[in-house]
Amino acid sequence: MNAMPSEKIETNEIDDNLAAVTDVEAGIRDFVRNDIAYLRKTPSILHSGETQDAAAEATVNNVNTLIQRVAGASASEIDTLITELENLRGFMHEEGQRVQRELASFAQLSQTAMKSTRMIADSIAQWKRPSEQ
Repeated sequence: MNAMPSEKIETNEIDDNLAAVTDVEAGIRDFVRNDIAYLRKTPSILHSGETQDAAAEATVNNVNTLIQRVAGASASEIDTLITELENLRGFMHEEGQRVQRELASFAQLSQTAMKSTRMIADSIAQWKRPSEQ
């Protein structure tokens, strides 16, 4: 029949996932290489006759700029996550208070129902007594 065994399907899915991960990793490597390729090149400052210290300083500045860009994006993501978590904490706190109010309301309703049931049972018991005599 045309059905594939489940082991073959899982193997195909794993191979597809592995290929996708490999493609993503290759893309990230290419991006990083292209993004910092200018840092590997000999700075044009050396060709203009300035000292190697100035070239090193320019390279350090370029690396610092790169680190700030990467760190800035990460810090922004962390700030966004912190804000979302604070909002979620507030929501959870409000929901907890709402559930407590609902439970208190249910407990009060339950007590009222028990009192009403006792009153009805007592009334029925009084009606039965005179008819038995």
